[in-house]
Amino acid sequence: MSHNIYSEIEKRILVLDGAMGTMIQEYKFTEEDYRGERFKDHHILLKGNNDLLSLTQSHAIKEIHRKYLDVGADILGTNTFSGTTIAMEDYDLEEITYEINYESAKLAREVADEYTAKTPDKPRFVAGAMGPTNRTASLSPDVNRPEYRAITYDQLRKAYKEQAEALLDGGADILLVETIFDTLNAKAALFAIDEVREERKTQIPIMISGTITDASGRTLSGQTVEAFLISMSHIPLLSIGFNCALGAEQLLPYLKRLSDKTNFYTSAYPNAGLPNAFGEYDQTPEEMRDLLEPYFKDGVVNIIGGCCGTTPAYIKRIAEVAAQYKPRQFKKEIYK
Repeated sequence: MSHNIYSEIEKRILVLDGAMGTMIQEYKFTEEDYRGERFKDHHILLKGNNDLLSLTQSHAIKEIHRKYLDVGADILGTNTFSGTTIAMEDYDLEEITYEINYESAKLAREVADEYTAKTPDKPRFVAGAMGPTNRTASLSPDVNRPEYRAITYDQLRKAYKEQAEALLDGGADILLVETIFDTLNAKAALFAIDEVREERKTQIPIMISGTITDASGRTLSGQTVEAFLISMSHIPLLSIGFNCALGAEQLLPYLKRLSDKTNFYTSAYPNAGLPNAFGEYDQTPEEMRDLLEPYFKDGVVNIIGGCCGTTPAYIKRIAEVAAQYKPRQFKKEIYK
């Protein structure tokens, strides 16, 4: 089914869903809810391990996916932002990492297919979400030991390979390497996906989404927009873009620079503005929609969505306005 994404992205601006974590918070799940029956005796507290909910509260994850499709999303991100053995180590659950990814992709696939069946002219896609992990391969976590690394490239590659295989086995159409703060981590993910491509003799559409961490306009590992683009362009991509850290207003200039220089499709899913002192997002869905309209007017984006703080109310407004504009046009050098 994944080949459809190339024809659909030509026709219109595709809408990615909003935040999974923000929606999960609304359920106010307790420690017991996270554990479910299966993990009730686990020796480490599990509250906060959102990816685990794909196993213990799968009905809620499916419900969140449905809510996003109901308001016009074309692409569902799987509930696997921390779905690597590296992140699961914190909960001593490395051995179920494959299962978490597989089941998460399966849940999203079931819901996406349900909606595609209703409107075959508007297929829905599943993007297997591959987050940055909680380690960085480029930087030392210890200021007194600049040479120290908490993770190696090879450990990352191995972890990402398992995640990619499980997401594809579960039915993901696309792999989304997202919230990239360290390009070396992303390189490991791309290398792992390429290995899977080779072994399975298949083309896998890849979305890459970096994070500009502050007003300096650089990623955490110090790259400018242009440097990030060059680092990522050695492999055929479906799209490249930015998400998280910034709101729509702050992100636009960086996306414009990216759009000017790439022959891949572009994506953006900013936060609902910048967080307040309590870490909450005050920007309303209408405000975010108005701030995103220049993205469409200026023709700098092919895929649009929302990150932290966004809910179906935001995606509904974004989808409505995106439908009124043509997708970004550019010189095609797309590898399918």
